[in-house]
Amino acid sequence: MIPSSSAVFPFQRVFWVRILPPCGFYTIPMSKVFDYRGAGDFTTGGFLFPNPKDSSLVFPLGHHVDMYFPPRKRSRVSAPFVVCWEQKRKQKSSIEVLPDECLFEVFRRLPGGQERSACACVSKRWLMLLSSIRRDELCTVKITQSVEPEKSRNPKKEDKPTESGQKGGYTDSNEIMVEAEEDRETVASGYLSRCLEGKKATDVRLAAISVGMGSRGGLGKLSIRGTTSIRGVTNLGLKAIARGCPSLKTLSLWNISSIDDEGLFEIANGCHLLEKLDLRQCSTITDKSLLAIAKNCPNLSSVTVESCLNIGNESLQALGRFCPNLKSIAVKNCPLVGDQGIANMLSSAGRVLTKVKLQALNITDVSLALIGYYGHEVTELRLSGLQNVNERGFWAMGSGQGLQKLKSFAVAACRGVSDVGLESIGKGCPNLKQTSLQKCPLISDKGLASFAKTAWLLESLQLEECHRITQFGFFGVLGNSRKLKALVMTNCLGIRDTGFEFPSMSLCDSLRYLTIRNCPGFGNASLAIVGRLCPKLLHLNLVGLWGITDEGLLPLVRNSEDGFKKVNLSGCVSLTDNVVQTIVKMHGSTLELLNLDGCRSITDASLVEIANSCLLLSELDVSMCAITDSGIAALAGAVHLSLQILSLSGCSLVSDESLASLRILGQTLVSLNIQHCHGISLGTVDSLVEWLWSCDILF
Repeated sequence: MIPSSSAVFPFQRVFWVRILPPCGFYTIPMSKVFDYRGAGDFTTGGFLFPNPKDSSLVFPLGHHVDMYFPPRKRSRVSAPFVVCWEQKRKQKSSIEVLPDECLFEVFRRLPGGQERSACACVSKRWLMLLSSIRRDELCTVKITQSVEPEKSRNPKKEDKPTESGQKGGYTDSNEIMVEAEEDRETVASGYLSRCLEGKKATDVRLAAISVGMGSRGGLGKLSIRGTTSIRGVTNLGLKAIARGCPSLKTLSLWNISSIDDEGLFEIANGCHLLEKLDLRQCSTITDKSLLAIAKNCPNLSSVTVESCLNIGNESLQALGRFCPNLKSIAVKNCPLVGDQGIANMLSSAGRVLTKVKLQALNITDVSLALIGYYGHEVTELRLSGLQNVNERGFWAMGSGQGLQKLKSFAVAACRGVSDVGLESIGKGCPNLKQTSLQKCPLISDKGLASFAKTAWLLESLQLEECHRITQFGFFGVLGNSRKLKALVMTNCLGIRDTGFEFPSMSLCDSLRYLTIRNCPGFGNASLAIVGRLCPKLLHLNLVGLWGITDEGLLPLVRNSEDGFKKVNLSGCVSLTDNVVQTIVKMHGSTLELLNLDGCRSITDASLVEIANSCLLLSELDVSMCAITDSGIAALAGAVHLSLQILSLSGCSLVSDESLASLRILGQTLVSLNIQHCHGISLGTVDSLVEWLWSCDILF
C-alpha cells in the first residue's frame, strides 16, 4: 500500500508536481501522483514504482529538481517530474544576510592570512570589512585536544576509576593553546613596497594591499602619486593601510588633494614604525596631522614637505621636539614656514640632523645664522631659491663655527651669496668636499679662488650659470686646489680665450673628471692650458664647444698619462678624423665610452681605427656623423670589439646594406638607435627586430 503524503512528508502541507512540457506546465496534487495507477494522460499502466515503498528511487537532481520518478514506459510528454517547494525557494540561506557586525566577528576569527585573503576576493563589501580589522583585534584560537587513555601493556591489569569516576587511570587531558595566525607567522619585517599612480590609486587597491600584505612579510614602503578626483584615494584607503600594515616604514603622498588630516591621523595611530614621510602637493594636510605623526612615530628619521600650503612653523617645531631620530629634513615652497619654524627645529633637532634642504621659503638671514650655529652634525646642506637672504646671512653661517662636519654644500638661485659669503663658508667648513654653485651672479674670480684656497679638502666643484667667472677663476681653482677630482662648468658665458700668458702653476695631479658644457668662449688656448695642468684625466666631457679644433685638443690627448676611459665630444662640430684616430690609438686599451654625436666631419676612417684599436669599448655614439655602410662593416669585422650600446641616429648614409653587419654586432648589443636613418627601410627594421630580440631597438 502506498503511504500517504503525510507519511512521506511529515510537514502538513500540500505539495505539487510540475510536469514540464515544451510549452507550459501542469500542476497535479501530490496525493493523486501516489494513487495513480495508469489511467491518466501522461503514462499508461501499472504503478510508478515496482515497489511503492522503495524510497531509494527518490533523490535530488540539482537545483531544478527536488524529486524524480522514473517511469516504466515512455511518457507521452517528454518532461521530468519536478517537486517544487515554493517556500524553500523564497528563503535565502546565505551569509550575506548577516549584518556587518556579525561578519566582522566572523572575519576576525579566521585562522590565517590565506583565509582572509580568500574571503576578501568574494566581494567589495567583504574586502572593506576585512581591511577595517586591526591586527590587535584578531582573536586567538583555542583548540582543546583530548589525549586517548593509554592502556597498560599488562593485559591482566584492570583500569581503576579515577577520582572523577571515569575509568582509565592513565587518561590525560591537555589543553593546547594555538596562537593567532599573526603570532605564528614570521614577524612582518616590512620589506615589501607598492607604488600606485593615477587610475591605479584607489581605496579598493589600498584595502587589498592591507589584507594581503600582512601574511607575506609586511608592507614597508607605500607610494601614492597623482590620483584621480573621481575614484582616487581618500581617507578610507589610508585607514585600511593604517589598520592592516603596522610595519609601514616609508609613506609618500604626491599630488593628492582628496586626503586630509583624518587619513594621516590613522597612520599616526597605526603605523608607529614609520621612518620616512614624503608629502608633496598635498594642499589639504595641515599642521595637526604632522603633529600627530611626530608624537606617535618616534622612529621618524626623514621628512620631506613640498608645496603643502597649510603646513607651517608648528609642524617643524613638533618634528624637532618629538622626533629624537630625525636626521633629514627637506622643506620646499611652503609659504607658512618662516624663521620661527627653522629656529625651533634646529634648536631641538640640531644635535642629530645630518641633511638639511631649504628651497623657495620666506626665510631671512636669521635662519642661515642659526644653521651655522646649531648644525653641528649637518653633513649635507642645500639652499635654493631663498630670495630674502643676503650676503650677511651666508657670512654669518660660515662664521658660526657650527658646520665643522659639513661635506656637501649646494647653493642655487640665491642672489645673496657673494665672494665674502663664499670665502666665509670655505673657512668655517674645514671638511667640505663637494660644492655646487648654480645661478649665483655675484660670485667672481676673486671669491672662487679664495674659496679654493681655504677649502683645501675640496674634491668636487660644479659651476653653472656663474657668468662672472672667467679664465682667471677657472685656472685659479686648478692651481689652488690640492685634492680636486672633478670640475664641472656649465653655461658659464664669462669664459673667453685671451692672449694672456698665465704664470707657471703647479700641476693639478688629482683631477680625474673634467666637464665643460655649453661654454662657447672656451677655446683652443684654454684647452691647451688644461692639457699642461691636468695630466691624470680619465673622463673628458667637452660638450657644445664649437670653437675647439684638432689643434687645441691634440695636446690634451697626448699629455694624458693614465689613458682616457670616457670621452664625450658631443657637439664639437670642428673636430675631424685626425683627433679621433689619435685618441683611439693612444687610449684604445682603456677607452670604454666614445661619444661623437654631431661631429659632422667624422667619417668611416675613425670607425676603422676604432675597430682595430679598441679592446674595451662598450658604448659608441656616432649620431649625425658622415659614416656609411663601410664603417659599419668595419665595426662588425672587429675581433675584440664587444659593443653594448650603438647609436647611429641621423646617419643618412647608412642603408639596408648594413643589415648583415648589424646582425653581427647585435650578438652583443643591448641597445641600438637607428632613428632618422632614412636609408634603412621598414623591412630591414623588421628583420632586425626579429633577429635581435634581446636588443632594445629605437627606430
